[in-house]
Amino acid sequence: MNQPEISVFHDEPIQLGEGPGYDPLTQTVWWFDIVTGRLFEKPLSGGEAKIHALGQMASALAIIDAERQLVATETGLFIRHQRTGHTTMRQPVEADNPATRSNDARVHPSGAFWIGTMGKKGEVGAGSIYWYREGTLRKLFDGISIPNSICFAPDGRTAYYADTKTNTIWRVDTAPDTGLPAGEPALFYQHREKGGVDGSVVDAQGYLWNACWGGSCINVFSPQGSRVRSIEMPILQPSCPAFVSEGSANIIVTTAYHEMTELVHRSDPDAGKTYLVEIEGRGRFDPPVRL
Repeated sequence: MNQPEISVFHDEPIQLGEGPGYDPLTQTVWWFDIVTGRLFEKPLSGGEAKIHALGQMASALAIIDAERQLVATETGLFIRHQRTGHTTMRQPVEADNPATRSNDARVHPSGAFWIGTMGKKGEVGAGSIYWYREGTLRKLFDGISIPNSICFAPDGRTAYYADTKTNTIWRVDTAPDTGLPAGEPALFYQHREKGGVDGSVVDAQGYLWNACWGGSCINVFSPQGSRVRSIEMPILQPSCPAFVSEGSANIIVTTAYHEMTELVHRSDPDAGKTYLVEIEGRGRFDPPVRL
């Protein structure tokens, strides 16, 4: 496999880049700065980015249709109209708990949206993972400190999620038609090296691509949990990858300077910029969410 080409896709450093994704209909990349509650949208081909202030912490997005998005925020799921930017609450999620916010999220092949929550200060065990589909919200797992790596096998029969606090990625069988768990979670990967497991995405061949926060790399794992590749990144804290092509494994990678000391930040001046990694493989896109 050829060496990847890595370039800066967007050069504005943001504090906590997260939740990247791609809309193939408009060929637009999106991502968030969680701390400042901003949504970024930019054509994959380049050009100016549109920056939308959402008025609260927000971390992830699912496509509804050509005109609407479902945005995960610190108070719940909001429908956002792309043309006007107008938002309306669709589903409260821990809206009565000001100490928590949304974090990682992704759409299952069935159209179900899995959303992770966590304490705003990373409190131990304060987070949960929820399932939302067609107007119904269910709590799936709780007692999680920093939920991450929510992603799914292409056939919808396996879900993955992580707790960055314990550096553990779990896998659980799921019903392909609903995205609900069909068994108990089992260990997929225990990280024991530098850094922590952060956001992940699964490619068309079932391989899991994980951003190693503090480890300056994207690690690729087989469906059996064996690491098969590590892609070195030019920054310390990559946070999440997202595929922007089905004909290759090209990914957008968000990064962060969140919680860096001044000394570390000086040694990592590109922290917080958003990167494009061009690499061979077969990516895949999340389906629309089923409201």
